[in-house]
Amino acid sequence: MHVALLGTAAGGGFPQWNCWCPSCRVARSDPRRAVPRSQSSAAVSADGARWFLLNASPDVRDQLTRLPGPVPEGTRHVPVEGIVLTDAELDHTVGVLLLREAGRLQVAATDAVRRILEEDSRVLAVTRAFAEVRVHELLPDRALGLCYGDGTPSGLRVTCFPVPAGPPRFASEDRPGHTVGLMIEDDRTGGSCAFIPGSGGLDDGLFARLASADLVLFDGTFWTDDELIGLGIGERTARQMDHLPVSGPGGSLERLRHLPSRHRVYTHINNTNPMLLEDSPERARVEEAGLRVGADGMRFTL
Repeated sequence: MHVALLGTAAGGGFPQWNCWCPSCRVARSDPRRAVPRSQSSAAVSADGARWFLLNASPDVRDQLTRLPGPVPEGTRHVPVEGIVLTDAELDHTVGVLLLREAGRLQVAATDAVRRILEEDSRVLAVTRAFAEVRVHELLPDRALGLCYGDGTPSGLRVTCFPVPAGPPRFASEDRPGHTVGLMIEDDRTGGSCAFIPGSGGLDDGLFARLASADLVLFDGTFWTDDELIGLGIGERTARQMDHLPVSGPGGSLERLRHLPSRHRVYTHINNTNPMLLEDSPERARVEEAGLRVGADGMRFTL
């Protein structure tokens, strides 16, 4: 299984267009010390040519140009075979609408996510005005085989599982299944990838689930719990926003450093997080613990 990180920043990207926090200032003045990143998304493929998106960010148009694949022979070519969603947040779903020129799209999502996209954000309703959209339901702990657009099996299967988080602020109801993590497995190689771009906790049950994955892509949104408060740009803590901070007692780094997975990578990193700086002590702490700070363009073969 091939895994490509298309975007590794949280909503707004890095640097964020309206932010002049210390990290964004460095990203603008010296990109070598703070490499720019687009909004969080990944892609998986069984053959390195036909890809399934894990979330579809507002930056999807540029992200797709970085996916490897054959040079198309015809006039039109859609490199995306399907989209698997972890939630209905705008940062993870606006790309569905932006792919409407495909004419036909496959989306895998829980019923809660589908209903939010149908009834609240109306991303699916608007997309259907331009393209046929087939939604395949994700059920907790039940594997779904990912098929190509022509219906043939890809050899990849995805299983979703609940993670601690609240629904999008625009959701009209708090339905079970509004936020999930994904485990993608390759039937041929046995390789597995866990994708959890947003999680407010990391209990023993979730830790045990992640321990079975070769590659773990985990929520690295904030470095500290009071990050936005300390910068004077927010009033809620990381945990109140359903993101487990990287540092501190009970933080994700404290737990993930003991994870036996071959690759442990942070993704969905907020522009205020100092571990984005290549030469920061925060980056050094992550690397000393055996983890990596995700960057756009990283690839793994499992």
